[in-house]
Amino acid sequence: MKPAHLFLLVVLNLFWAASYSTFKVLTPYLDSGEVVTLRFCLAAVVLVILWPLLPGKVPRGFDLMKAGVMGIIVFVLAPRLQVAGVRQGQASDCSVLIALEPLMTSIAAAIFLREHIAARRWVGFSFGMLGVVLLAQVWRTDFKLPGLTADLLFMASFVCETAYSVMGKPLIERAGFMKVLGVAIVSAAAVNLLLDGQDTIVAAQVMPVSAWVIIGFLSLICTLVGYSVWFVVIRETQVNVAALTIFIQPVVGVAVAGLWLGEPLHRGQFWGSVAIVAGLVIGLSRQVKAGENR
Repeated sequence: MKPAHLFLLVVLNLFWAASYSTFKVLTPYLDSGEVVTLRFCLAAVVLVILWPLLPGKVPRGFDLMKAGVMGIIVFVLAPRLQVAGVRQGQASDCSVLIALEPLMTSIAAAIFLREHIAARRWVGFSFGMLGVVLLAQVWRTDFKLPGLTADLLFMASFVCETAYSVMGKPLIERAGFMKVLGVAIVSAAAVNLLLDGQDTIVAAQVMPVSAWVIIGFLSLICTLVGYSVWFVVIRETQVNVAALTIFIQPVVGVAVAGLWLGEPLHRGQFWGSVAIVAGLVIGLSRQVKAGENR
């Protein structure tokens, strides 16, 4: 992995980590489906306007259909499950659960893309999971698992999100990555409008400026920039390598939930962060230094 790509993924994971708290903040103005609809419809409008300027070939035939299906899975199902999960539980709990996504994504890449997961990456994953245990302080007598429903909803979203890497990587080898993303998001926007379009339009008319700023952040930074950069990176790097950077999200997500939403913070978060950083260093050091998928 190129150092510049690692830097971009680190920054974007900081933004993605903060997004879970925004779902709570938007609760008074939009329900789960309306958040998703407004977010991806705004992203779709921007992509349609920029379409003539987007580089690369348009996916055709079966690839066009696959890009549309991928968009529905990743930008309709996954975010609806995430928003619902956060709202039924705590943003900090969901930030901890996000640590399961790198493992799910890597396993999916190994099965469907035939990627080899090297020993140092397994060590990196192990340290990452240790960090999550420290973050959650599972040894405390007053430890309680988050609500089962919230857990299941949020974890189901990870299964959906693996489709972006597993289905997307072969597609961007045959078509422009921005065109693939454009087809995916426009397809998702159409489905989201069918599901919640009318209610979203009504709710959007009375939203305060602060809520629009958050939607803009989710649409432009977390979606358009974030998913574009992810394609750029996995086009040259194995998916399981890029997935390790997702371990940043539990650390930052818990901190943001504490500072912004007032959810409790504790010293376990410090030691958990140390373990996660150690896992990232072990799992990615040779990748960044040598630029090879070893």
